Amino acid sequence: MIRKLAMTTVASMALTSTAAMADVVIADVAELSGAGAAAGAVWHDGVKMAVEEINAAGGILGEKIDLKEYDSQTDPQNSRAMVQKAIDDGAYVLLGTVYSSSTVVNMLVAQQNGVPQITGSESPTITAKGNPYIFRTAFGAQKGLPKLVSYLKDGIGAKKIAVVWANTEFGKGGYDAFMKIAAEQGLEIVADVPTEQAQVDFASDVAKVKGSGADAIFVYLTEEESARFLIEADKQGVELPLAGDTVLVSQKVIDLAGGAANGAFGHVGLSAEAPVDAIKEMAGKFQAKYGYGADHNAIKGYIGAYVIKYVTEQIGEFNQEKFAETMHGLCLDAATHPGVLMDVCWDDTGEMSRESFLVEVVDNAQQISKTLPAN
Repeated sequence: MIRKLAMTTVASMALTSTAAMADVVIADVAELSGAGAAAGAVWHDGVKMAVEEINAAGGILGEKIDLKEYDSQTDPQNSRAMVQKAIDDGAYVLLGTVYSSSTVVNMLVAQQNGVPQITGSESPTITAKGNPYIFRTAFGAQKGLPKLVSYLKDGIGAKKIAVVWANTEFGKGGYDAFMKIAAEQGLEIVADVPTEQAQVDFASDVAKVKGSGADAIFVYLTEEESARFLIEADKQGVELPLAGDTVLVSQKVIDLAGGAANGAFGHVGLSAEAPVDAIKEMAGKFQAKYGYGADHNAIKGYIGAYVIKYVTEQIGEFNQEKFAETMHGLCLDAATHPGVLMDVCWDDTGEMSRESFLVEVVDNAQQISKTLPAN
């Protein structure tokens, strides 16, 4: 059943002689506490900044956004409850969650209620389940990892790879995608090391990969765990190339790991250092507003809010079913839709496509080495 947006302000407007602007409810369900706060809180700041800009420019179809926030506490079942609460509170579109282990659970609630959901999660399974209401603001790992594996093989000549991955929905999705592509490219996996969410001690994991005979290490962990792994690798004097997809070389990980992140490289879908004027402008505003640097999660959240604006204006009404239908096969160019920052398209599964980048961490900062075409 498609839930219709309840405009509760209409009655109160009728009681006043001066018409006030109505509100449209957008809900952000994010990891504001718990192990995922390093990602979710930054995502939420990106969402808030975009909403403030949109409201300052007149809102959406003449209505201000009433942004409601819900803390998933980085717990999948709690995220499910928060999505239901957001829907009960009249959410037109949902933003979040960032962690894939939560999104695969809570997106079923949104689907059952016919509420579009824009997520920052990257597990390939999310857009493979046939949910017509789920859409990404970031690549699934299955789209980014082929670019990284090609660079490992052809760019640095690696033949033997050690794999360190998070034993979560996010990590398993990236792990499966990497292993499949690595096998196709003829790379040998010489160490396979699963880790746990919120793991603190990586000493034994680093020792395993250090002594594995690998040419390079592929690291697929979340933000805080990536930083801890890098710090331990630096402590143990690991000199092997350390490669990842998006998270390993994100600004948040660099901030947490400090100098231990230098030399790490990888593929990123979004970066504040990208050679894109709109992204640089957004990152500058974010730094000025919050006092810290925007990472890919902040950019994903920012884009998500603007997607809601542009799609709603295209259909000309607050209609959840039409919103979801319009998103399938949609392309938005940044020239006429500046809030999306880069030209972007979505396919019939809600998976997105746009240019991306190869990045190396140099002097505690991301350095873009190559722009890669959309796939």
